[in-house]
Amino acid sequence: MKYPLLILFLGIFLSIGLTPANAQIFPKIIKKSNSETTTVPQERRNIELRAFDQDAYLQSLSTITDSLIFENNVNLRKSRSIIAEDQNLMIWAPTNRLIKVSEQIQIDSIWVTAFEYYANWDSKKVDIYNFDVRNFQDTVNVRLYDPFFGYQWKMPTDIMKINSSYGPRWGRMHYGTDLDLNTGDPVYAGFDGIVRVRSYDRYGYGNFLVVRHKNGLETLYGHMSKLIAQVGDEVKAGDIIGKGGSTGRSTGPHLHYELRYRGLAFDPELVYDFPNGKIKFQDYQITPGTFNQVVQARTAAYHRVKRGDTLGGIARRYGVSVSTLTRLNRISTRTILRIGQNLRVR
Repeated sequence: MKYPLLILFLGIFLSIGLTPANAQIFPKIIKKSNSETTTVPQERRNIELRAFDQDAYLQSLSTITDSLIFENNVNLRKSRSIIAEDQNLMIWAPTNRLIKVSEQIQIDSIWVTAFEYYANWDSKKVDIYNFDVRNFQDTVNVRLYDPFFGYQWKMPTDIMKINSSYGPRWGRMHYGTDLDLNTGDPVYAGFDGIVRVRSYDRYGYGNFLVVRHKNGLETLYGHMSKLIAQVGDEVKAGDIIGKGGSTGRSTGPHLHYELRYRGLAFDPELVYDFPNGKIKFQDYQITPGTFNQVVQARTAAYHRVKRGDTLGGIARRYGVSVSTLTRLNRISTRTILRIGQNLRVR
């Protein structure tokens, strides 16, 4: 070729053009040898790096765990009510550690308000449900125990002798079954549950506990010499929760044992065969007839004050609040009751 330099010059000129606007940029070619591999850095675009959101993670974990604790297909945005509970469901919180702080409970690291978990929760009062049995027309099946889910039962005492049964006694309603024991004997939790009330009633239960159960029932243990369980403790059936005694309104060592549904006590002998140390059924059906004696006891419009009576004790007997008694009788909580005085209860 005659003019190699001229041809090379024209080729370069035509490829780059006369102005920068016509310039073309070609990709850079990197040759790789067999003995060495060179890595080409690549820029990743449109990728947003975010820090770990701990609060969102814990909230999601709490929601998922709450779903397991409550029920399948639970609507966490809707508050539960006692009547809406499935009494056949025995799924319990997967822990033996439950702490009560103020009016909340802690299940491991998952916090839920006591209202959300139990529909009603109060560590001071025995009856907190305001349940009007006159309007109760349902039949509720209560699963008392279920070995499949590890939900057991236990007699509350080692001695099964009945000293006094449920029903009218000495002119007033006796809301439990009195079981014989000796001072210092162990008192056991009847079912798996959580202690809701730990208190002392000088003119009534003495040292007593109320335990809330997942099946919708509550049990009350009265006249104990020593209380072992604390409010918020998660107890299993058979756990020792106190020691037997004769505190409060008592004539000798015994355990006053109550079964309650929505705050109303019913006859424990409908469920237990105390002399033989057995529970009669795995499932018990609660009907309006379960509370017939309660309805009869509440028909009285006036109560005649006896020695040892208090406004609190009278209120519990007739299923009304102390504020109702003070309002109906135009008295205050500081009023001294006189023996023989008639108090209007409704």
